[in-house]
Amino acid sequence: MTEEMHKAVMDYPRRDATDKLRGRTKYTVDMAGQEVLHAVLVRSDVAAGRIERLDTAAARAMPGVRAIATAADAPGLHGLGIADHPIFARDVVRYHGEPLAAIAADTLAQAQAAAKVIEVEIAPIAALLTMADALAPGARDIHAEWQDYEVLVPGANRGGNVAWEAGVTRGDTAAEFARDDVTIVEGCYRVGRQNHVSFEPRAVIASYEDGRHHIVTSTQAPWTVRAVTATALGIPPSQVRVTVPPVGGGFGLKFDCSVEPYAAILAQKSGQVVSLILSREEEMLTCLCRENAEIHLRSAVTKDGEIVAREGTVLMDCGAYGGEQVFLTTMTAHTLGGNYRLGTARLMTKAVYTNTPPNGAFRACNGVYNTFALERHTDEICAAIGMDPLEFRKRHVVGDGALGATGQIFEGDVLRPMLERMEAKNTELPLDQAEPERFAYGRATTVGTWFIFVGPSAATVNLNADGSATLVTAGVEIGSGTMMQSLPQMAAAELGIHPDQVIVKAADTDASGRDLGVGGGRTTVSIGAASAAACAEVRSKLLDVASEMLQTPAAKLVLANGRIEIAGRPGTGTTIQTVIAEAEPRHGPVSGSGAFTALGTPAMPGCAAGHFIDAIDIPVFAVHSCDVAVDRATGHVHVLDYRVVQDVGRAINPRAIISQVQGGVVQGLGYALHEEVTIGPEGRIDQNGFETYKIPLSGDSLPITLDMFEGAPSIGPLGTKGAGEVPILNVGATIACAVANATGKQVNELPLTPPRVLDIMDAQSAALSLPHLEG
Repeated sequence: MTEEMHKAVMDYPRRDATDKLRGRTKYTVDMAGQEVLHAVLVRSDVAAGRIERLDTAAARAMPGVRAIATAADAPGLHGLGIADHPIFARDVVRYHGEPLAAIAADTLAQAQAAAKVIEVEIAPIAALLTMADALAPGARDIHAEWQDYEVLVPGANRGGNVAWEAGVTRGDTAAEFARDDVTIVEGCYRVGRQNHVSFEPRAVIASYEDGRHHIVTSTQAPWTVRAVTATALGIPPSQVRVTVPPVGGGFGLKFDCSVEPYAAILAQKSGQVVSLILSREEEMLTCLCRENAEIHLRSAVTKDGEIVAREGTVLMDCGAYGGEQVFLTTMTAHTLGGNYRLGTARLMTKAVYTNTPPNGAFRACNGVYNTFALERHTDEICAAIGMDPLEFRKRHVVGDGALGATGQIFEGDVLRPMLERMEAKNTELPLDQAEPERFAYGRATTVGTWFIFVGPSAATVNLNADGSATLVTAGVEIGSGTMMQSLPQMAAAELGIHPDQVIVKAADTDASGRDLGVGGGRTTVSIGAASAAACAEVRSKLLDVASEMLQTPAAKLVLANGRIEIAGRPGTGTTIQTVIAEAEPRHGPVSGSGAFTALGTPAMPGCAAGHFIDAIDIPVFAVHSCDVAVDRATGHVHVLDYRVVQDVGRAINPRAIISQVQGGVVQGLGYALHEEVTIGPEGRIDQNGFETYKIPLSGDSLPITLDMFEGAPSIGPLGTKGAGEVPILNVGATIACAVANATGKQVNELPLTPPRVLDIMDAQSAALSLPHLEG
């Protein structure tokens, strides 16, 4: 362990914990004040139709109304990969709840009253609510003008109701499937949507002064909000400033721009500050959920378990607009092709338009359900060839020199030793089968491969006269603690001060450099690397001045405990404050800047199409194991024990990692067992609140046993990897495999609600068939 790493590692507590526990933290929803207008959105009550009339005259005459905005006020289209998304419906409605207008009034009640008198006439069109409907021969195009959209990232197949198609072809899979010495295993899998249920809903406060918009918002990605708001309004991004107070949970929901442009328009039109806060019902009905998906996998496997060919097709429901799902089509190759060594691979993912609310990003995104499908498929392979599932995994997981689906070369043997650790834990803990007449018991172990989303980040560090440092980034505190723990730790280690002396400035696009946002496990890695580079510049400046003061070469000086000392001679140096006081008259304030971006790991040329990321710069791995008891009478699944071996790169704050793993697994239990989003025949999401959408309660949680696997290769600062996203990756897969082992039945769908589990146990065959996908 290097000296810098040794100084950085500690169980540093969250400095914001006390205020959050006592309710003193001010979120966006708390900051509106009394001198603001209150805004509401007027939404469509049909899923598909043509707007024949939208009359706002009566609403404008209502008491207290100060501004009304419609599509005429927002000319721009935005999106990822393709610009297909207006902020207001124009001419055509594409989902139930799509905004038609926005109203700002003196009080919320006045805005709501005005919304009721807007006159809307929509000629309904038969809605395409499922991907099967949208892909059926002769189905109408949900976006009739899809060919006219601006393509922001070229290279993908598109057409009709396929918003985006990403594919990988490596080698000749057809030839491998034709071999007479292989067993062919095939299966279909299906998952539903998952709502983030962030405690703080999407919220924004907007003002317009001196020709510029100032947006205070609950977001994970301030620079994305800046760019999308500017695009929607048809103005230069420099006319938009975004600042972010603490965020009351995001989990990917707030990685997109959503409510901010509406408030910005209303603020400009009214000349007053405007607050727009979505109700819980709006959050439930228009949430950018983890998408529902359908997966078909087919593998050719030798008797020894070598996977000589894999073909897979994934359909992702992006809802009415492309959104994050366009980008996430990329990740199928890196999950379905990431756990195991593959001889050849042909993988295709389609993001499909439907007349349903748009979906978005959610912790580990499509990796969660692709891992579910892949690990269930892997157990089915083991059954077909008669091999123990754990032994199969130990033999065939990716390791040093293995090729990924896109031809990238993995470094280091990580998954096999992680599996061996889990095997030892399982041996020490026999499966408890106390009531076999009442319960069916099962155990399963799964593996998962995800990635750390890197990309550009920037940081500036300013040293203060008292020896403290101010760190300026576009990072956002979303509840994970990274901005309050790992970043101060890394900066302090480089500068020789205590983390308490590192002030982390709240995100402000006028003060910080561009950044992709907080999510994808990237904060510690990308923002951390940029911060480390900025600190290195500050450190160099300090040492140069101290070298003259102490008449000692800079290479022989060390920073520690707020002092600069001659190495090996404690007490021979001086305080950092003294050096700052000497440096400022000579050179001005001591500051440094740093930047970081993806290195661009090589992939095999020509095998990937429609991809945003051809290879993953920082793979991250997980091994999960659990024990379940399935109630034979009710179908209820009880999780008896849950164990995790997680690749953490280097753990600089074990306390924080434990917290993230515990939370991620519990969130995954909700996805696996409880949380179900259904869409009614009118295209409206059925679950409109906590009464109808079941999330895990305290009684559904259990302590997680965690083993942190350190030392895997990483380009992150100090060898770190993000730890917040991957804990949820394997949970659905592990629960499903354990239930399958307990019941002896095929498990091909999530969530495993009691009615679904009873159906699985009662059915002669639970095999899932998806003809529109298999064809």
